[in-house]
Amino acid sequence: MNKKQFIAEGALFSNTLIWGGTFVMIKSALAFISPMMFVSIRFSIATLLLLPFVYPLFKTISKKQLSEGFILGVFLYIGFAVQTIGLQYTTATKSAFITGTFVLFTPILQTIIEKRIPTLGNIFGVLLVTVGIIFLSSKENSLFSIFSELSEGFNFGDFLTLICAIFYAVYIVYLDKISANHNHRFLTFAQISVTGMLSILSVMVFSFLQIEPIKIVLNSEVVIAILYTTLFATILTTSMQTKFQQAVTPTRASIIFSMEPLFAAVTAYFFINEKLSNFGIAGAAFIFLGILISELWPKK
Repeated sequence: MNKKQFIAEGALFSNTLIWGGTFVMIKSALAFISPMMFVSIRFSIATLLLLPFVYPLFKTISKKQLSEGFILGVFLYIGFAVQTIGLQYTTATKSAFITGTFVLFTPILQTIIEKRIPTLGNIFGVLLVTVGIIFLSSKENSLFSIFSELSEGFNFGDFLTLICAIFYAVYIVYLDKISANHNHRFLTFAQISVTGMLSILSVMVFSFLQIEPIKIVLNSEVVIAILYTTLFATILTTSMQTKFQQAVTPTRASIIFSMEPLFAAVTAYFFINEKLSNFGIAGAAFIFLGILISELWPKK
């Protein structure tokens, strides 16, 4: 592994650590604020904070770069929106498991869109990570707990969550495809601002259709969650992913991102005493093993 790739993968690992840390704060905050309202505030504030730093770049941005940035933002927004709506109709366990299947879709889309076939090590890594996600999704000391929930039927919420997984995989591949041709500061701003604008629109539409009533209580839990997710889990992570993912294949990036639920579980254990089951611990081991195989397998 060369120095550039080592730094890039280190940045992506840092992202998953930051994302995993949002679990406890957002879970607590959502008792006082509706999900899409939280997303819209988070991305709108991030947009306003970034605007002074990217405004001078607007004169140099071509129509193609503008359209590509908009499309990337739409992919990111769809992932957030359908997952949020899907959670209204499905269980958290099924949502976490189905969302995690993006690690399976990414190598397929990488092959179709970029004509880049994943290495054998990446494929083995994806398979092991998938097994790890199944185990990690098992909340009880029984491997069949996740399958018992899945066997209850594939409902509307599950379908929306599957769309989230597919679009996040598309987002990862499309970012890899266009990021080399963009100023990473503008591309970061483009996807955050588009997600913010569409989220605001969603708040109004969801409220009108009675999908999600508007609810907001600005207490300390909500304010801290908004500040953390805005500064670290939106501005910092989006900037690092936009800048560094181009040095890593989409499949390898998706394997690294599969660490997010593991970091979330660790954070939940220390802050709200949510314990992993024995199968959850085994799932963590499978995810680690999948990452190691992906990293250490010979490239050729």
